[in-house]
Amino acid sequence: MLIKVKEFFSIIKKPSVHYSLGTLAFGGFIAGVIFWGGFNTALEATNTEKFCISCHEMEDNVYQELKGTVHWSNHAGVRATCPDCHVPHNWTDKMARKMQASKEVWGKIFGTINTREKFIAQRGRLAQNEWDRFTSNNSLECKNCHNYDSMDFTAMSERAKVQMKMAAERDQSCIDCHKGIAHDLPENMDSGEGMLAELEAMATNSFDEGESYYSVRQLALFEDEGLTKDAGELNAATKVTIIENTGDAMKVELSVWRKNKGFGRVLYEDFAMNINSGYLTPEVAQSENFVTVTGEEKEDDLTGLPWQEIKVNVWMRPESLAESTDDLWFFAKSTYDKTCSVCHSQPAVNHFDSNTWPGMFNGMLSFVNLDGDTQALVLKYLQKHSSDFNKAH
Repeated sequence: MLIKVKEFFSIIKKPSVHYSLGTLAFGGFIAGVIFWGGFNTALEATNTEKFCISCHEMEDNVYQELKGTVHWSNHAGVRATCPDCHVPHNWTDKMARKMQASKEVWGKIFGTINTREKFIAQRGRLAQNEWDRFTSNNSLECKNCHNYDSMDFTAMSERAKVQMKMAAERDQSCIDCHKGIAHDLPENMDSGEGMLAELEAMATNSFDEGESYYSVRQLALFEDEGLTKDAGELNAATKVTIIENTGDAMKVELSVWRKNKGFGRVLYEDFAMNINSGYLTPEVAQSENFVTVTGEEKEDDLTGLPWQEIKVNVWMRPESLAESTDDLWFFAKSTYDKTCSVCHSQPAVNHFDSNTWPGMFNGMLSFVNLDGDTQALVLKYLQKHSSDFNKAH
C-alpha cells in the first residue's frame, strides 16, 4: 500500500513539460473556482430589476404598469421585482429560463417590440407564453412568497375567503384567477369582475320564508345563526329555499344529491350529473343535524358509484340571491360569447353533455381572464344548457 502511495506522488511530481501534474491540477482547481464565481456573478447581474429594464421595451411598458400595482407599493413594504416573478429560484430551472429568454435578445436586435404600438400588438402572444409557463409549474414563483398554508383566512374578506379556501384545497395555480395582477391585460380581454358586480347589484333585497332563490355567486354557509362556524360553500346559480329569516341571517334548505363515498362533501344538482351545487365541511356532511337522506341510494350505471338524494339545512347571510336564473343565464351567455370567441368560434352550448363541459371549460380558462365567481357561473350555465337539457343539436 505504501509503495502505491509513493508511486502516485511520484507520478504527480513528474513534469508535463515545465510543471508537475500536481501543480496543473491545483491550478485547474483555482481556475475553476474563479470561473464558477465569475459565472455566477454575471448570472446574478442579469437577475436584477436594473438589468431587466435596461432596454426601453421593458422600462417603457411592463415596468411602468408594475409601478401602479400592489406588488410595487403596499402596506407591508415588500416589493416584488421582475426576477422574483419571472425567473425560477432553483438553479436548473433558472438556467433553462435564461436560455429561453435569450430569444429576447434576438427580438431586441431586430426591433420586434421596439415601439409601444409593436408591443401592444404582440402583448397577447407574449402574455400567453408566460401564463403557460406559470400553469406548467403551478405558479411556483408566486408560491415562493404566497403559500396557502401560511394564509390567514380570517383576515380576508368573506368573498376572498370563499375563493382562496377553494383554491387551497386544490392547490390551484395562482395564474388561473390572477392574470393581469401586475401588468395590463391584452386588448379585448376583460376580467369580468365589474360585470359580476353589476349583476350582483340586481339581486333581490327581500327574502320571504318558504320561497326559493338562486345564488348570484359563490357564498359562504354556516352551522349557526350567528354565522361564526363554517359549514361549507354554496356554488353560483344554486337553488335555496328560505326556512327562516331573522334579518341578519337566513336558514336555508338545499335539495341536492351526493356521491355516497367518503365524507360525501360535494353537493350536486341532480343524479349522476356533476353539476356542482357546493360543498360541506366534513363535520357537517356527516352530521344528521344538518343532512337528511330523503331517498333510496341509486347506482350510476356509467361509473358504478352510489348516489344519495339529500336535504341540507344550514345558515347563510341574506345577500346575493336572485329571484330567478334569467338574469344569471343572460350574464353567463354574454360572457361566454364574448370571452370564448376571442381565439376561435366557440362550440355550441348543447354540443357537450353536463359531465363533459367541466373538462372542456377548464381547458379554455388559460386563454381568458375570469374571476372565480364568473367561472363558476359560466360553467353552471354551460352545464344547464348542455345536451342533457337541450336535444336540439
